[in-house]
Amino acid sequence: MSQIKVQIPTPLRQYSDKKDSVEVEATTVGEAMKAITTAHPDLRRHLYTDEGKLRAFVNLYLNEEDIRYMQKEATEVKDGDTLYIVPSIAGGRG
Repeated sequence: MSQIKVQIPTPLRQYSDKKDSVEVEATTVGEAMKAITTAHPDLRRHLYTDEGKLRAFVNLYLNEEDIRYMQKEATEVKDGDTLYIVPSIAGGRG
């Protein structure tokens, strides 16, 4: 198991006891996400669908790499890594 930091975006901090980051132990991105949603269950409904799939507007970056271009949630983590939860933002001028 590796000790990693999960960065919580500002809009979701109300569901993580106002913490901007949480330290978890995991071997993969998926395990890290499970650990954070177990520790902070209210985060789950904002990050995952009822079917257990990561919501389309939620992007995960391991250090500075988008996990969609790696092994997705099976991407391995190592001590000292940082996992960023980045919600997509839509809108702008029409």
